[in-house]
Amino acid sequence: MVFSDDFNIIRHQRTHSGKKPYHCGLCDKVFSQSSGLIKHMGTHTEEKPYKCSQCDTSYNQNSALTYHLRTHAGEKPYKCTHCNKAFSQPKYLIMHKRTHTGEKPYLCNICDKSFSDKNRFISHQRTHSGEKTYQCSQCDKVFSDNSNIIRHQRTHSGEKPYHCFVCEKVFSQSSGLIKHMKTHTGEKPYKCSQCDEAYIQKSSLIYHLRTHTGEKPYQCSQCEKAFSQNSDLIKHQRTHSGEKPYQCGICDKAFSQSSDLIKHKRMHTGKKEKTYKCSLCDKVFSDNSNIIRHQRTHSGEKPYHCGECDKVFSQSSGLIKHMRTHTGEKPYKCSQCDEAYIQKSSLIYHLRTHTGEKPYQCSQCEKKLSYRIVILKSIREHTLVRNHINVVYVIKLSHIVVIL
Repeated sequence: MVFSDDFNIIRHQRTHSGKKPYHCGLCDKVFSQSSGLIKHMGTHTEEKPYKCSQCDTSYNQNSALTYHLRTHAGEKPYKCTHCNKAFSQPKYLIMHKRTHTGEKPYLCNICDKSFSDKNRFISHQRTHSGEKTYQCSQCDKVFSDNSNIIRHQRTHSGEKPYHCFVCEKVFSQSSGLIKHMKTHTGEKPYKCSQCDEAYIQKSSLIYHLRTHTGEKPYQCSQCEKAFSQNSDLIKHQRTHSGEKPYQCGICDKAFSQSSDLIKHKRMHTGKKEKTYKCSLCDKVFSDNSNIIRHQRTHSGEKPYHCGECDKVFSQSSGLIKHMRTHTGEKPYKCSQCDEAYIQKSSLIYHLRTHTGEKPYQCSQCEKKLSYRIVILKSIREHTLVRNHINVVYVIKLSHIVVIL
């Protein structure tokens, strides 16, 4: 390398020698450049002269403010040459490139783990030391680094400093804004290798893949039910605890799920529920996922493939039930005998053999039956008998006419 003046070459030579002549008078840190020491001193004085004009965040370096402003604007000038991903800061691009190269330069000297990200390495080291230095002043939670406690404190304050410049949505974390921006651009970088589905978030793809594999890693500790998503397990556990954390601010009603609260609030506001109408028939649905499932009845699309045999299904639930025929899993057990079933509906029908319940009544006679399918069979029998009588009558009448 060639330099235009002595000052620059002296600075550069320190990268080879490792010499760090600038010492902090308040701690043991040393720096190769005076600018590094000046920036560091701001961590002791807590002076943060560079303030964001869009939120209350401030920084001790102008470069840090520049990077922060990109989280508001959604600007990502640093692009990966291996894939289409882009980043707001060069350090994030460097970390991302390691996912392509497999490089993990941060090695733990206590165990064999290595990391591509310095912050994760530091957090990991605290698992050995047990160090958790940042405590929330409003609750008992303790955090291992400052950035985590700042994010956590927003759950108390309700602060949402990250604004979408396309619509009016706001977010408490920059990651939330980044994910949201993809809903405007239509970008879905996480594609399923087994079907045509693609997702905005990696976590959504992971959950989707479980519909193909039938994997359910989240198991309820109080019953034998298992779920593909942790959020579904949390909802299910409320059926045991009776917890209803979503309370209406207008009346005293409370709900176990946020979706139920949203529907309930429409009763107060008079706001009509958003509807999705099928373009091929007159059916109307309350959410997008339901209409997508319905449209498969028209298209015949069956995107869920069994990995054990050639069967395909239009819905993930169909694949999950089918997978039990391969695994032999029968999660629905009778409380009164040893019978167990693949499907909940089969258990409900079986329980009627114990209770004697017959909820279905034939419209053609007074018979009461346990199963809907038996009712349909009974109605068909009545119809066939009627049709047979009519046919015989017509034939006989015709015969009489012919004779006459």
